[in-house]
Amino acid sequence: MASPRAADLADALASMRRQQPLTHCLTNIVAAPWTANVLLAAGAAPAMVDNAHEAAGFTQVASAVLVNLGTPYDDTSAAMRVAASAAAEHGTPWVLDPVAVGGLPWRTELAAELLDARPAVVRGNASEVLALGGGGGGRGVDSTDDPAAAMDAARALAGEHGCVVAVSGPVDHLTDGDTIVRVANGHEWLTRVTGVGCALGALMAAYAGSVDDRLTAAVAATAHLTVAADVAAETTRGPGSFAVSLLDELAILMPRTLAERVRLS
Repeated sequence: MASPRAADLADALASMRRQQPLTHCLTNIVAAPWTANVLLAAGAAPAMVDNAHEAAGFTQVASAVLVNLGTPYDDTSAAMRVAASAAAEHGTPWVLDPVAVGGLPWRTELAAELLDARPAVVRGNASEVLALGGGGGGRGVDSTDDPAAAMDAARALAGEHGCVVAVSGPVDHLTDGDTIVRVANGHEWLTRVTGVGCALGALMAAYAGSVDDRLTAAVAATAHLTVAADVAAETTRGPGSFAVSLLDELAILMPRTLAERVRLS
């Protein structure tokens, strides 16, 4: 598949805002409010329905689904299973964020089970992606591996499960199993604000719910967040003011500016 161009990402941003995709998030308690704010700022509509009684039904009306394993409980993991299954059954694109897999056996087994429901996108750091491929994982939620080192595992996962795999890091690497796209935007303060990576998974779901090509959707979400971060960092003094400015820039970033500032390879 051809690599998405900057103009394709601009079109994806415009499409996402026009459609305002309803994005069903089963995510962790640390990141839930921030994730909802990021989706709202970007132009999507968040919903946090994470109980097993309603998750399947809500998945059928949502544009896309996020399943994030940051703080899984018995109840929420049951909801994740039924949401992923319903998404697969009804053709709703969904994103798996396998937070801290590898070092924690229960959630690692859960992630492997959820992969059978064929997510549209798997988003994680390099250690998490390597762990899904049988590696040992990182240090909790922190990666101990470089994204480039995870690309063989990422391509294998993408090919096996028919999905896009997005590996976050100083340079984000994304692949559909054939094409590899690198996005070199972003600022170090992204790692100093709780829940940014989790929110990126939700943003990928929003784009997947409004853009047909899944690789373009994942790259566009990554570009939207990281270009907004570049702009936000220019006028802020530290992580606190940066977080507020990041929401502003997510909301006001224009498609033309995205195309001009994104650094693709």
